[in-house]
Amino acid sequence: TLPFALALVIATRHFAEVMAVLRSPRMLATLFFTACLMGFVWLVFVWAVLNEHVYATSIGYYISPLVNVAFGTVMLRERLSVRQWLAVGLAAIGVTILASGALMTLGISLMLAFGFSLYGLIRKLAPVSALSGLAVESALIMPLGFALVLYSAGSIPASELGQGLDRALQVAFVGLLTAIPLYAYAEAARRIDYATLGILQFISPTVIFLAGLVLFNEPLRPAQLASFVFVWAGMILFCWDLYDRRKATGVSRIVP
Repeated sequence: TLPFALALVIATRHFAEVMAVLRSPRMLATLFFTACLMGFVWLVFVWAVLNEHVYATSIGYYISPLVNVAFGTVMLRERLSVRQWLAVGLAAIGVTILASGALMTLGISLMLAFGFSLYGLIRKLAPVSALSGLAVESALIMPLGFALVLYSAGSIPASELGQGLDRALQVAFVGLLTAIPLYAYAEAARRIDYATLGILQFISPTVIFLAGLVLFNEPLRPAQLASFVFVWAGMILFCWDLYDRRKATGVSRIVP
């Protein structure tokens, strides 16, 4: 992630802001914490996938939007309309239907949900742009990443040691795929209400769900269908309310 973040910093002339962050102990501490938090979330996600708890990760990303709404209303004092609360309620019913079928791995789901939402909350409050913050986070977490790679190197089978170039290219591509959504998420967290961002986050796990259904022919269980209907009904109602309010006032809630 770091090479791509630094390339964007140079291309967009954010280098001065990065240097200002590096001279601020408080900002360094904040971004080190958020970097470790995101690293923890990714470790939990990878561990869960490797240990066949993919369903738990999916539920975690369905719970995360509701945590965002809670953080937005309780900690940031964001106010929701009656229709928006109804939308959140519909989405919560859908998530509850999903979670009720995976109580044994609910801890994994909650760690992912709260970790990702807390990351976004801190980045929203931190006085640093999304791009500069991502670059500094990547630089701060890099030594820990190297340490983890060295620690796990001994467990790599000898048959895989000759795949150095291919593996390096794969890791580089994953770094790019990681940098883009993290940058977009941090930027969105700074520009729109956190509760609104939470509702929009339902798009990602729903796309994954549809990909599994259409591309990989995974079976559609009745509970999944019911959850999908409730979540998307909530999303449509929430977005409808946002559209009506913006149309009535002519004011956008997006921060430039």
